[in-house]
Amino acid sequence: MNIRLRVNVLKWSSRGGTVRLVDLQEQQLQDGLKYVEKLRADATDHDGEWGRVETSQPSSLQSTLEDAWLVVECVPENLNLKRKVIAELDELAPEGTIIASNSSSYGIFEILEGMSLKNNKRVMSAHCYWPPETSAIEIMGHKDSDPKLIDLVLEQCKEHGFSPFHVKENSIGYIYNRIWAAIKRETLLTLSEGVATPKEIDAIFKDVLKTPKGPCEQMDVVGLDVVLDIENHYAESRSGIPTEPRDYLREMIEGGNLGVKNGRGFYDYEEQRK
Repeated sequence: MNIRLRVNVLKWSSRGGTVRLVDLQEQQLQDGLKYVEKLRADATDHDGEWGRVETSQPSSLQSTLEDAWLVVECVPENLNLKRKVIAELDELAPEGTIIASNSSSYGIFEILEGMSLKNNKRVMSAHCYWPPETSAIEIMGHKDSDPKLIDLVLEQCKEHGFSPFHVKENSIGYIYNRIWAAIKRETLLTLSEGVATPKEIDAIFKDVLKTPKGPCEQMDVVGLDVVLDIENHYAESRSGIPTEPRDYLREMIEGGNLGVKNGRGFYDYEEQRK
């Protein structure tokens, strides 16, 4: 269960409604609950009661969906896996339930290509960001989307503390991630050419743009394997994308560097914990 889903849980439970987490791994569910509790404890601008957060396994998915108005898919950035999950949700969810994908690079128009669903008008993209203080969420439909459902989700996002942005046309990478992709790619290219170290790149980036993290630090948080999956998708979808950034990432991954999640990426997080 990735961090962005946990941030989703925080927002969607902010007005007292129940949120249900579904995952195959019990440890992931428990880690998710602990993280959400931490985010709630740190929240200084919340009034009212938090909603309940319940957990369940995929085996009970149909009963979990019975009274849901919205279900968000947040599986790894694998197109076939996303299609499988969306098809299952379309089969099991009540007719009135909106289905959304939290994919960070695949637009819903790509996920739905070639699929035959009972009701594709209710399916859309709803991509949120990390860290928790980032309230942006991007809502993107497709050619058959019901405009009323898009408007409903935009309205509900705003009411739950998100800052919703409507992606008005099919767009690989949505709005922000298209720009972020260029920054990542140039960062990796700069590293592959030996122009600067990760520490130097992050330092100058933060100095100029006044951001809390530099691009190497941010990629470590996302996970370098996930970054590579996203870069592969861009390369498959667009022409002229250089290969050196992906080659650099593959070498890092093959060397056991995945980022924060395994303690080693552009930086040594195990050393920092000592």
